[in-house]
Amino acid sequence: MSQTQDRPQTTAPPPPAEGRGTEAWRLALVVAATVGFGIWAGLGTLAIVLALVFMIFMHELGHYVTAKAAGMKVTEFFIGFGPRLWSFQRGETEYGLKAIPAGAYVKVIGMSNLEEVDPADEPRTYRQQPYWRRLSVAVAGSTMHFLMALALVFVVLVGFGIPKPDSDNWSVGALTERSPAERAGIELGDRIVSVDGQRYASFDDLSDELRANPGEEVTLELERDGQVRTLAVTLADTNPAGENVGFLGIGPEFERVREGLGSGVVESFQTTGETMWASVRGLGSFFSPSGLSGYVDTLTATTNGERDADIEDNEDRVVSIYGAVRLASQSDGVADVLAFLFAINIFVGIFNLVPLLPLDGGHVAIATYERIRSRRGRPYHADISKLMPLTYAVVLLLVLVGVTSLYLDITNPLSLQ
Repeated sequence: MSQTQDRPQTTAPPPPAEGRGTEAWRLALVVAATVGFGIWAGLGTLAIVLALVFMIFMHELGHYVTAKAAGMKVTEFFIGFGPRLWSFQRGETEYGLKAIPAGAYVKVIGMSNLEEVDPADEPRTYRQQPYWRRLSVAVAGSTMHFLMALALVFVVLVGFGIPKPDSDNWSVGALTERSPAERAGIELGDRIVSVDGQRYASFDDLSDELRANPGEEVTLELERDGQVRTLAVTLADTNPAGENVGFLGIGPEFERVREGLGSGVVESFQTTGETMWASVRGLGSFFSPSGLSGYVDTLTATTNGERDADIEDNEDRVVSIYGAVRLASQSDGVADVLAFLFAINIFVGIFNLVPLLPLDGGHVAIATYERIRSRRGRPYHADISKLMPLTYAVVLLLVLVGVTSLYLDITNPLSLQ
């Protein structure tokens, strides 16, 4: 040892990891592509895309923070998959961007018995941690989504307010293309005062009256910019769904009522809980035999060129990232965009807790199973290789649903209108 100290050794520095670090031009290319996308698609759409990227980042940040707090070794934190575009090293973790912007990941060593690690790092693997530590890491991603959802709905409730459908204070907020309303010159923001001299307490009451008179001419009193004008309109005798009812072609925009700080907190938790339960029921409905059969029917009909109202308005249809961006871009105002992002956070959080690998819920289920099978001083570790056929099947199903939902969103897009 003294000889080594007296005669310093010169060694070549280790080669940099593939694609790492100094490729500043790649980062510049990412920035330029982002700016170019914003110019092409619009700043609103770019803001929605960046919001979705932020949601993904926060999901992985939840895993990262809880893993580091547990003393686990985290070697990578990347946005995207595939080849590295840009990265940097801080301590034992490499952070960066990858070429395929389809998600993000945090690499914690030793997630299962299939992964070989340096024996010196074994105490810091995920699999060697106490149950509550593994559970905290597994649920952290969904927890971040639920926290973001709470913050979003609170901002909407307190900062913007929500429409009150039972209010009699409403105006025209949507017009169907080539409808009697559009042809008659009705405009967004108009307020319908009466129909044939009769005033109605709510939009639903007005709608019931119009539906009861298919093909009839009605006289509308409109208030626009403080002035009242009269229009004679002949209602259509069917609506877009094919029902034989009177159809004018308007949708309401109700006044927004804001909550106070205290009531906003209570309402935020209540709304989040209700939406979580609705997401659970929606997932169960979609992955039921009838739900999957209906999805296949929708896909088949679209592939065959059929354009049907039931297909286009199928509320249980899965939406791809492209479809989510497109729908959010149709939202009317900041409040509606925030409400849409709230719903996405809830759905993604619930979906990730489905107890199947490779989803976070699969790790929760395995950790819980191992906890039940373990005895004092004899921890039990599940053999993940036995679950790999099921895992591959789940991955295949997710890929199929992802690809087909993207196809539907491009060829037969949903609409908020």
